[in-house]
Amino acid sequence: MPRYAITIEYDGTPFSGWQVQPAAPSVQGAIADALERMTDTRPLVTGAGRTDAGVHATGQVAHFDLAKDWVPDKIRDALNFHLRPNPIAVIEAREVAADFDARRSAISRAYLYRLLVRRAPPVLDRHRVWWLPVPLDAEAMHQAAQGLVGRHDFTTFRAAQCQAKSPIRTLDRLDVSRVGPEVHVVAHARSFLHNQVRSIVGTLKLVGTGRMSAAEVRAALEARDRAACGPVAPPDGLYLTEVGYPPSAQPSSAGISSGS
Repeated sequence: MPRYAITIEYDGTPFSGWQVQPAAPSVQGAIADALERMTDTRPLVTGAGRTDAGVHATGQVAHFDLAKDWVPDKIRDALNFHLRPNPIAVIEAREVAADFDARRSAISRAYLYRLLVRRAPPVLDRHRVWWLPVPLDAEAMHQAAQGLVGRHDFTTFRAAQCQAKSPIRTLDRLDVSRVGPEVHVVAHARSFLHNQVRSIVGTLKLVGTGRMSAAEVRAALEARDRAACGPVAPPDGLYLTEVGYPPSAQPSSAGISSGS
C-alpha cells in the first residue's frame, strides 16, 4: 500500500482547525472528503501540526496511504479539483517511504506571525494579520525575544488545556523584524506547545508598546505561571510555514526542508 505526502496551503478562517471536530469544518476533514471522492475509500490523513481554528498554513505537511499506485502529480491535481471551493491547495504530492510519518518524522517546524502596524484597518488581509493601529518597537521586541530562545520550561506560554506531557521545549530561533508596515515574528523549534507562539507574540506585543521590558519577559518565563503571560494573540496572523525532515525521510521539497 503506497504512502504519499502532500504539502498544503490553506486559509484557516472558515475552519475549526486542522483536526476533525464533531459537526465543525476542518482542514483534515476536507482533505479526507476529497480523497474519498477520488478513491471511494477514506484514508486516514495525518498532519505535521494541529493548527487551531483560524490559523493558516503555507507549508503544512500530511501523509496518507492509498490502495493503489498514483502518479503524484495526479494526486495533487485531483485533490485540488475535489477540494473546491474550500480555501485549501495541495502544492505538491510525493510518494514517500512506508515508515514516513508527517508528524513523528518531523525534526523542525517554523511559524510566522504577521502584525499589521498602521492606522488603517486591513482589507485584502482581513483575517490574515493582527491589526494594531498603534506603534510597535520591533527592535525592543526582538531583544526581549532572545531571552526565550533555548531549552526552557514554557509553562507560562502554553494553553491551560495543552495536552503535552512536558512543558519543556527548545526554541531554536525567535526573530522579530519589520517588513514594510508589518512586524513579523518567526519561530523555529522541533515542536511547540498548544498556543505557545500566540502566547509569546501577545507578550512581545506588550514589549513593543512599552508596557513590558525584556527583563519582565524573562521573569515571566521563569515564573512558570500562566498568569504571568501577556494576552494570547489572535489566530489570524499565525502561519505554519515549514516542516523539516531528515534526508532519510524522503521529504517533499515545497514547504518542507531537509534537516542536517
